[in-house]
Amino acid sequence: MSFSSQAKGELCRGALSRRCCARAEAYGVLLYCNQFTGRQARIVTESPDFALRLPPLFQKAFKLDFDCLPEPGKKYVFSITAADKLCVLWRTFGCEPEETLAHHINFAMVEEEHCRTAFLRGAFLAGGSVTDPSKRYHLELSTPHLSVGKELRALLLEAGFSPKEGRRKGNHVTYFKQSEAIEDFLTALGAPLAAMELMNAKAEKDLRGSINRRVNCDAANLDKAVDAAQEQMEAIYRLEERGMLEELPDKLKEAVDLRMAHPEMTLSQLAQLCEPPVTKSAFNHRLRKLIALAKK
Repeated sequence: MSFSSQAKGELCRGALSRRCCARAEAYGVLLYCNQFTGRQARIVTESPDFALRLPPLFQKAFKLDFDCLPEPGKKYVFSITAADKLCVLWRTFGCEPEETLAHHINFAMVEEEHCRTAFLRGAFLAGGSVTDPSKRYHLELSTPHLSVGKELRALLLEAGFSPKEGRRKGNHVTYFKQSEAIEDFLTALGAPLAAMELMNAKAEKDLRGSINRRVNCDAANLDKAVDAAQEQMEAIYRLEERGMLEELPDKLKEAVDLRMAHPEMTLSQLAQLCEPPVTKSAFNHRLRKLIALAKK
């Protein structure tokens, strides 16, 4: 089951309590479903949970049954074609099909916060999707009605969200790409478990990224240490070829002996082997002197 299906399943487990909220949710479904015209209301979904919720939702909201119920298959198709039933739907939302050129959100239906939440839930169930957070962060709501899409953005802004919008295949798409915004939106709709799963996926990705950065950083530091040790040993070989090692001060001779005896050790480890032990900076200074002598 996809993450989007899980989120919708969680939303569908919420009870149908108030009739005003049932109407608001059904309103969101109709404005974001496949077709809502004067001739037909047609809802297509792949979510079995949403398919189970639709008949009682429309009964609660309008006391109506669907004219066509789903047949066995991957997609569930519900439709209402009876003129008297369609008339009930349109008039419930303050419209007449023969007088309406384009759908608009009737804001009187979503004045109360609980009704607005129900409307957004219905819109997401019918025309929304959310990507698996382990892959990327993206939640969207798609409607064929341009005015509805623009008005939904205004509704979301009023609710404290900052969505983006675009067009795809003639549909208006309202979407979020920030994980925090998606978490807040899912929680507001009534899917806190989906929001928590998104947060967990984000934390896991952040942890994995932190580990990768640490490993890469350690590998880079190791490469630098190996290159530095190689340069130091080459300088010692050059000094040996010129017969200059015996002429070095005792502290530099000690540095030569320790570097050649322990090529794999870090500067800090070598500094502790000195008699008496010195700081890493002091031991590094001795090795730099050796390199400078070799270059002369």
